Formats: sequence, C-alpha cells, structure tokens
Amino acid sequence: MVIKLIDDRHLARSLRSDVRTGLTASPKQLPPKWFYDSRGSELFEEITRLPEYYPTRTERAILTLRAPEIARITEPKTLVELGSGSSEKTRLLLDAMLNRGTLGAFVPLDVSDAALEAAVAALNQAYPGLSVSGVVGDFVQHLQHLPDGDSRVVAFLGGTIGNLEPAERAAFLTALRAALHDGEWLLLGADLVKDPAVLVPAYDDAAGVTADFNRNVLRVINRELGANFDPYAFEHVALWDPANEWIEMRLRSRSAQSVRIADLDLTVDFAAGEELRTEVSAKFRREGLTAELARAGFELRHWWTDPHDWFGVALAQAVHR
Repeated sequence: MVIKLIDDRHLARSLRSDVRTGLTASPKQLPPKWFYDSRGSELFEEITRLPEYYPTRTERAILTLRAPEIARITEPKTLVELGSGSSEKTRLLLDAMLNRGTLGAFVPLDVSDAALEAAVAALNQAYPGLSVSGVVGDFVQHLQHLPDGDSRVVAFLGGTIGNLEPAERAAFLTALRAALHDGEWLLLGADLVKDPAVLVPAYDDAAGVTADFNRNVLRVINRELGANFDPYAFEHVALWDPANEWIEMRLRSRSAQSVRIADLDLTVDFAAGEELRTEVSAKFRREGLTAELARAGFELRHWWTDPHDWFGVALAQAVHR
C-alpha cells in the first residue's frame, strides 16, 4: 500500500517555485531534491557503489554489526524510514527487528513515487508477514502525517541530514520531536568531519558519475519546465568549506550564456565562471550533533562509528521537555 500526501501537481508547483526563487537569487542555488527523477535515482545508486564514495558502505558496515543491538534496545513495533529510496540498507534493521519479535509494520517515506512503489513491492515480497505502507511525501513538510502509534523508531540514514543547513536542521529535528511520543527513537546516520582528501573525491569521482548526477537537475528543469539548458555548458564543482564544515556541489558556467525557461516566462543569464549551488552536505562532530539533538528534545543514548571514525550512527531518544 502507498499513501500519497503529494501528487504530480504539488511537485510541479514546488519545482516552479524553487526554480524561480533559486535562479533569480544571488548567488543562484537549487535544492538537491530535484536531482531525483528516475534517472537521478539510478545515478545516485551508481554513486553509492563507487570506490570513492565511502558513506554508503561505511554506514552499511556499522548497521550490519549493530542492527541486533539496535533492535534489542528499541524493541520497536513500527519502523519509519525518512527519505527511504530503495530501502536496501534498511533490510538489515528489518531482519534484526523481526528476529527480535516486536516489529509489525514498516513505513517508508520518500518524495519519489516510482521509487517508493518499487521498494514497497519488493519489500512485500521479501517480508510477507510485515505490514508495509509507503508514504509519498516530503520529510521536511509532512512529519505531522507520520502514522501514530507507540514504540516507533524513525530511521534517517545515509547522511541526508547533512543536506539541510543549520536552521533547516533545527526546524526539522524540532518537528520530528513533536511528531514522536516520549521514549520513541531516532536512528540517525551522519557523515563526520575528516580529511578533505577523503571527502572531496566522494563528490567528484574519477568516472564522472557525480558530475552527471549534478547536471541531472538541469535535465529535470528542461523536461518539466521547457528550459533549454545545455548541461555540458556547465562544469561540475565539488569543494570543501572549512568554515561551515560542509561539501558544496556547484555547476559552473563555462561561458557567458542565457537560458530560457519557457514555462516560467523567465530568461536567466549566467556570467562566464558563475556558479549555481545545487547541494550542501554538512559533516558532523559528535559533540555538535549531540547538542543539536538536545536542543530539539532528543537525548543521545548510543553512538557507533567505524574504525576510521568516518561515519557515525546515532541512536537518540525523545525525552520529556
């Protein structure tokens, strides 16, 4: 079963608003959620298998080791996953929680209708005794629509929390806490601050897959809004911002150019070398993340990482305020 909180018309309105606002701003920027049409989702899955891209395999290794412990500590009746995608890593949690004997329901939430329906179908086949209810929605906007209950664990994996800037993270965590009862759990995957020599190649791989993924946002705008971007007129840029402790992905115009977006009746001028920011990916330190969680009403109970201290998995509990 898939419940749709947003439809194609909602997405179309959101895209139009984000593109108009972002491409008339100075500096220009777009939110990363528009990477993820079907092609973008395929490209991201390819990125997760690249040798340079350590987050997915590192988080998976932590979950492989710790999933039984997480199941024992939380004993959930319902697992909710935000930004679920294919839910591949989540199967580690599902297996452990089902083995524990408490889990009855899994609720994946994702903005991609097609990806979610495919994931739900696969999960229903793999776990016939589990109630799987997909929710098509935006994890920033629709937390209040999470199915109510008790003994819930909300998983937010993959380091996606880093795509939110500090004020957005604070609002998100506060809204999530408001949607949970005292004692319920947040399982959070967070990429950690490390040597830029490790960080930057993860967003600028030798095979150019991330560059293609980055340019995909322009293809989405071309298709959905009648624009005439030439994606290859833009160079993929990934850089480390040490002050903000985040990676920025940008598209740099190779020459002076004008782009027409017919559906918005908008012409956008780019100077040679002008950059359009398409993503930030914040990296965390344990103490900083602990403080952010505490301000929102969560107490960090357990913290797991890998031997290199590259990626952290935090288990935080909603506490009475």
